[in-house]
Amino acid sequence: MGNIILADEINRTSPKTQSALLEGLEEKSVTIDGVTHYLDRPFFVMATQNPIEYEGTYPLPEAQLDRFLLKMKMGYPSVKEEVEVLSRAQKTPPIEELEPIISLEELRQLQQQVREVLVDDTLKKYIVDIATRTRAHASIFLGVSPRGSIALMKAAQAYALLHDRDYVIPDDIQYLAPFVFTHRIILKSEAKFEGISAEDVIKQILGRVPVPVQRLVR
Repeated sequence: MGNIILADEINRTSPKTQSALLEGLEEKSVTIDGVTHYLDRPFFVMATQNPIEYEGTYPLPEAQLDRFLLKMKMGYPSVKEEVEVLSRAQKTPPIEELEPIISLEELRQLQQQVREVLVDDTLKKYIVDIATRTRAHASIFLGVSPRGSIALMKAAQAYALLHDRDYVIPDDIQYLAPFVFTHRIILKSEAKFEGISAEDVIKQILGRVPVPVQRLVR
């Protein structure tokens, strides 16, 4: 068992394997031969999906997608970045040269600091207002659950800390909302037929929800 798990091409794994992963994500434990083993903290999972070849793939159910904090589309690197990739891979695989940059205890301390980042009540309502709009949008069949609202708040806290702030601002929420919400909504079939994407809908909602005036007093 590890603290950081990379599940490569997770949609090529069987439903049984996906179900086992769901237990780890939700319960922070795994069951082997009827015996429950609790996972070490910190524990988190990064996963990739193959969006092109659908043969032999098993789409992740909504309940499992909802457990992932963020979803990002990597796309292709720039020419400069790809040249750098070639240079790094020329002699030794980069993964063989990886070294720790932080201890587990330091990471736990950072996680605690994230929890202490201030989220004003007006910003909590802002998050809820955005989530609520997804539940009534004409192009959305299934909107964001309260779990998604919590995820956006926690992501905003971490993003603020990474930018040397101990408080969240509306820009944090606006930047992260597409990454946190797009995999948590299901579009109606007619919206998909019209070429509307989840990203389009979330950006549209962000443009319609009034941005609160922030109070910077703790």
